Amino acid sequence: MKSRVGFKVERRPIASGRVVLFVSLLAILAAFVVAGIFFQIYGVSAIRAYQLILRGSLGSRFGLTETVRRAIPLLLCGVGLTIAFRALFWNIGAEGQLLMGAVAAAGIALFSGLPGPLLLPAMFIGGFIGGAAWGLIPAILKVMLGLNDVITTLMMNYIAIYFVEWLIHGPWKGPSVRGFAYTDTFPRAAWLPTIYGTRIHWPTLVLGLVLAVVMYIMVTRTRSGFEIRVIGENPDAARFAGISQLKTTLIVMLISGGFAGLAGMGEIAGIHLRLLGPTHISMGYGYTAIIVAWLARRNPLAVIVTSLLFGVIMTGGDVIKVSLGLPFQLINVFNGLILFFLIGSEILLRYRISFLLRR
Repeated sequence: MKSRVGFKVERRPIASGRVVLFVSLLAILAAFVVAGIFFQIYGVSAIRAYQLILRGSLGSRFGLTETVRRAIPLLLCGVGLTIAFRALFWNIGAEGQLLMGAVAAAGIALFSGLPGPLLLPAMFIGGFIGGAAWGLIPAILKVMLGLNDVITTLMMNYIAIYFVEWLIHGPWKGPSVRGFAYTDTFPRAAWLPTIYGTRIHWPTLVLGLVLAVVMYIMVTRTRSGFEIRVIGENPDAARFAGISQLKTTLIVMLISGGFAGLAGMGEIAGIHLRLLGPTHISMGYGYTAIIVAWLARRNPLAVIVTSLLFGVIMTGGDVIKVSLGLPFQLINVFNGLILFFLIGSEILLRYRISFLLRR
């Protein structure tokens, strides 16, 4: 009697937390392996490169603080994106929303004339409103006109970039900067406090952690969170239950865009202390936050961990540039590989393979 080994592919009812964690770690490991090939192409040992990245980002006080500093905007943007993705609104515009939040906060810092104690609270509010308003535009276009949310949010990033460029080269260009394309320095009352000897603007960090917890509670414990989950998991059932897609879409983009705007406010008030070029305000934080949210599997609490991971990767980009002489853009390749394998691994969360012994 002969035996044959076969397999059967069947749909999973619901992937357990253990399966989700295993598949996510498997995707990250695959990205590390493939990224190692690129290091080898440049003549650098992949093991040595990864050792330098870990040592440079976590092995010293400066590296650790820079990792946390870069995780702050990823945390805020990532938490907001998890809410949008849960409602099946594919917000690819966190980069532009971050920039518009920075613009709104900078305008308040430079031109509002508010007394010192009110300046920072007003900048936080302005940053949230600036990002939220920029996010509501594609939300309305999708619900009212049926326009593709991926395209509209992505295209609005470029509008925001050129708007910032116009401001710093034109009406907001600082008289005291002597030809450089940025605004004057903000008044001292508009500076966010930082942890001594670091560039970690702790009010924004604390705000991001609090918002991650609040959004988790909102998604899992409130009526609005239930409506968001239903729309994301079964749009037809949501329509049958009378859940308003317009209201829910506007709510999720108000949150998603507003949180990205807060990230922009933190960058200009905690790091740069002025409005300057878009590539200086954001090192692609809005785009990287998409991977942060996806790796967190749309869980706001998990974003705390995944944002720190990508803070390590972004700080590692400086390490490989300085220590190995490799281009910083390798980090973008690394991010793309992680997203590629994460999306590819989704099939393992929806289906499972069972091996069978047949005689």
